[in-house]
Amino acid sequence: MLNIALFGPPGAGKGTQSKMLVEKYNLAYISTGDILRNEIAEGTELGLQAKDIIKKGGLVPDEIIVQIIEERIKTNTEVKGFLFDGFPRTTVQAYILEGLLLKMNTKLDCMLSLEVPTDQLRNRLLDRATKENRPDDTEEVINVRLQEYDTKTAPVANFYKEKEIYHGIDGLGGINQIFDRLTNVIDQTLEKSWINLVLLGPPGSGKGTQGRKLAEKFNLVYISTGHLMRQEIKKGTEMGKSAKTYIEKGDIVPDEIAIKLIERQIKKHPDANGFIFKGFPRTIVQAYILDGLLRKLQSTVTSTISLNVPTLESIKRLTARSKTQSKRAYDADTDIIIHRLEQHEKRSSKVSNYYSKQNKLELVDGVGDEDLVADRLSEAVIESFKKIR
Repeated sequence: MLNIALFGPPGAGKGTQSKMLVEKYNLAYISTGDILRNEIAEGTELGLQAKDIIKKGGLVPDEIIVQIIEERIKTNTEVKGFLFDGFPRTTVQAYILEGLLLKMNTKLDCMLSLEVPTDQLRNRLLDRATKENRPDDTEEVINVRLQEYDTKTAPVANFYKEKEIYHGIDGLGGINQIFDRLTNVIDQTLEKSWINLVLLGPPGSGKGTQGRKLAEKFNLVYISTGHLMRQEIKKGTEMGKSAKTYIEKGDIVPDEIAIKLIERQIKKHPDANGFIFKGFPRTIVQAYILDGLLRKLQSTVTSTISLNVPTLESIKRLTARSKTQSKRAYDADTDIIIHRLEQHEKRSSKVSNYYSKQNKLELVDGVGDEDLVADRLSEAVIESFKKIR
């Protein structure tokens, strides 16, 4: 998901550029100014509350803005992201936007600030007032709005500079020229974004084999909690000793152990393009944990791919693996195999539903030879890339 805030003083051309950006990147356009004018025209309760404030050039209270924006976000579920025009305009609103996006398990990717000299802004607004018959664009109100921007809105830049997602854009020149400057920054931002994939599926579905193939093909770091835990057991570490009894029984290892291993592995790869997570999350709690781990790094889960394999096929594969060098301690015990499959069936639907509600779940047929399944997975990954790029 791509989320952009287009920043700049009144008259900077945010509306014009927003429409072009929305079309190029398939985003939902959220303009607080346009929405408020519609609310006023329709005579809604929120519109009546905002009417007098807008006439005087003041900022509409955050309580009103939040209600309007949250409603718009909820009604746009099929888009690839959001473009916010005219919001946030204060540091308080910047925190509000953080919270609104957090509820959607996403974040703001970049703040683009159109920079235009004050005299140019004043001339643009006066010209627009004449052409579009905007009653709120009188010269007196224009001066108030520009002053309001300087004193209250400009400090928002510091908020996003600290997050290193603020980009000043020269707002002078032709429309297409300015648009090119904006898209160059957005495309660079997308290139820097991590691609984080979660690979789901029952024991024996081939997650390990396919996860490694995907990691190599798309230049991602493969993180298997099972593999990491087996390494700890082999080394005889305290974490390994703690995990061993759970793994031998086919049970889920305590979350505290998985968290430490995943964090450590991520830190080893600061220049990674992204990660493939296999074996985690296996519960809804772990799904929230992974969100938290990635959010600390200003990232999120890009897509979740679930390998669908019939139970009988899983049992056949695990039994066959028990006769190879890749066998696990629990592969030869039918009771443990069945227990692991039951554990998966019991918990997996909640995890799948969690990502499905975020439009981040892809279902892939896991039956067939390795190369055939790999091709299906690659297609699913490419489609998920398209959603954010």
